[in-house]
Parts: sequence; C-alpha cells; structure tokens
Amino acid sequence: MLAKALFGHPDNLLLDEPTNHLDLDTVQWLEEYLSNVEQTVLVVSHDRHFLDAVSTQTVDIDFGKVTVFSGNYSFWYESSQLALRQAQNQRQKAEEKRKELEEFIRRFSANVAKSKQTTSRKKMLEKLNVEEIRPSSRKYPGIIFQMEREPGNQILEVEGLKAVDNDGTVLFDNVSFNIEKGQKVVFLSHNPKAMTALFEIINGNREAQAGTFKWGITITTAYLPLDNTEFFQSDMNLVDWLSQYGPGNEVVMKGFLGRMLFSGEEVLKKVNVLSGGEKMRCMIARMQLKNANCLILDTPTNHLDLESIQAFNNNLVGFKGNILFSSHDHEFIQTVADRIIELTPNGTIDKLMQYDDYIYDEQLKEQRAKMYE
Repeated sequence: MLAKALFGHPDNLLLDEPTNHLDLDTVQWLEEYLSNVEQTVLVVSHDRHFLDAVSTQTVDIDFGKVTVFSGNYSFWYESSQLALRQAQNQRQKAEEKRKELEEFIRRFSANVAKSKQTTSRKKMLEKLNVEEIRPSSRKYPGIIFQMEREPGNQILEVEGLKAVDNDGTVLFDNVSFNIEKGQKVVFLSHNPKAMTALFEIINGNREAQAGTFKWGITITTAYLPLDNTEFFQSDMNLVDWLSQYGPGNEVVMKGFLGRMLFSGEEVLKKVNVLSGGEKMRCMIARMQLKNANCLILDTPTNHLDLESIQAFNNNLVGFKGNILFSSHDHEFIQTVADRIIELTPNGTIDKLMQYDDYIYDEQLKEQRAKMYE
C-alpha cells in the first residue's frame, strides 16, 4: 500500500498512520524519503520521531477549532506544556512570560538548525511567534509506576536460549545475557516474533527449545503482552475487571481508572466493548497495581494515542527499576533505553549505547547484516 501511494511521485501525499505495522528500518527509510520530497505531504501519525522528521507545520485540532502553526510535534508539545505552566503561575508578570516564551523559541530554533533535515526544513521556524504558543486542552493519563520493593543485584540471567516458530523458523538461538540493576533494555530483531517469544518465555508462558533463565529472588515483574485479547473476553465492567489484579476497594480501583482517563459512567463499561486504545490503558492500569520493580513491555505504544504515549514515555524515563521492552517507536527507544540487545538466528548483538548511535554506526550495520545471513 505504501509503494502504491508513493509510485509516480504524486503532487500530494495523504498518509494516514503510515508507520503502523512497519519495522524500524522501513520507518527510518520513509522518514528520509518524505523529508526530502518536493510534494505536499499531509500525515496523521502517533510516531513522534516520524512527525518531527517530516513535518514543517502542525495542524492542531483543539478548543473546537483547527489551528495551523509552524513547527513540528516536539515544538507543539513542549510549547503547550510551557504555556500551561505559565497559565498556572498567576503571579508571573506578563513581560517575564513573554521573555520565557521567546527564549524557548530561540532554543528550539537552534536545535532544529543542528538537525539532519534539509534546508527547507530548517527554515520552518521563521514564522514562529509568541502569540502562537498557548496551553492545550488535551488530557494526559497519569501513568505512574512505583516499586514496592527495592531490587537486589541479581535481576535476570539468560543462558543459551533458543526459540523456533511453528513453521520451523529459528527466531533466535544461543541467546545469553545478564541484566544489571537499573538497566533499561530494548530488544530488537528483524522478526518481531522473536521479541514476543523471548518475553513469553521469561514470563513462563512458553517453553524454550533450549537454554535457561533465572530471575533474582527480589525481582517482581509486571508484563504488558503484545496480544491482550484473552484478558477482555468477559462482560465485567472496568471496576470489577481491574479488581481482579490487585488489592483495594471500589474507590481505589476507580482512582486508578480515573488516572487512565476513565471517568464517571465510563468505569461501568463492559470490557468486551472497549477500543484497542482503551484496552491498552486498562492493561497499563493493571500493571501499576503490581508495584513491580521490573517492567516487561512488548510494543507498548500499540493502539495508544499521542497523549498516552507521551505520558507513558515520560514516566519510564524516570522509573528507577528495570525495563525490558520492544518497540517500533524511535523516540520511545531513544529516550528510555540505555542498552540494546538484538536477537538474531545466529546469536545476539549486545551494546551499552543509545539507539541513535547504534543504528547509524557503519560497523554495526555490517555486523547486523551478517548475523541474519
């Protein structure tokens, strides 16, 4: 479908969630392609890095109105949050507010000038003015993960794991690693089934073809699976559904649901009629009840809106425990992960580095290609 849309170089491209179901390499290619085309591109996306890479203007539908302003998603988000903080500080003088906003625009413009975008993209902030910056009316869920128990030094040891798909395809082989305290590890693979298989194995839901794993005795886990279908095959309401997974009365459960933007009569909805995004917010609320010190997240941004992704991302950056995750969201990986483990049919690539450094390193590109041969 993407090839069909791009073929023939049409004058206008209308792309509705073009990164959905694409792997990270293809998303990266699409970013570079669209940031250099001459045509007009109108895009809807929940991928923040993608939006920042390709957009020069943002159309914001808020306050019941459609507003167009210069700048990409990051500028819109950061400026709206700044304006919200200013609105909440009634004592701040008008002139001080204006200076703060102007300084924000100056810093943001400097960052864009250093980016890899084309010259036309670097000029996108020329029309920015203070009057464009104002608070957003959007609501962000209160995603707060807390640890009930401080983890010890032994987190997770994996030795010689192997997983084979139902059709005989080797998903990964001879996978060995030791997770250190506080590490936030992203798992990559050309085959997304590899990450799901690993997470299912270390959560005791699937047998490995070979190898062993061992959790430290102080470790408690909370798992967000890729497929949550089985959790919502009932006619329970949200309060009763959430009550299955942690201690607390109805008031406590409504509090957790309220933080996830379920308010009023919404908490009495039947779980079997929820949308994909609503189910994900319920699963995140379920995880928060566990107060675990190790979070396992299989493609956690699936079905979530931008506000939920941003809130989720922000909390994980400051989480003090361990995080093991997979994702197709470039910004999510770059801001959360401090270690990268790539699963291949011929072993692993294991690096203590940030995602951008990993994917743009020429030697690593060659090594990765060989590991999939």
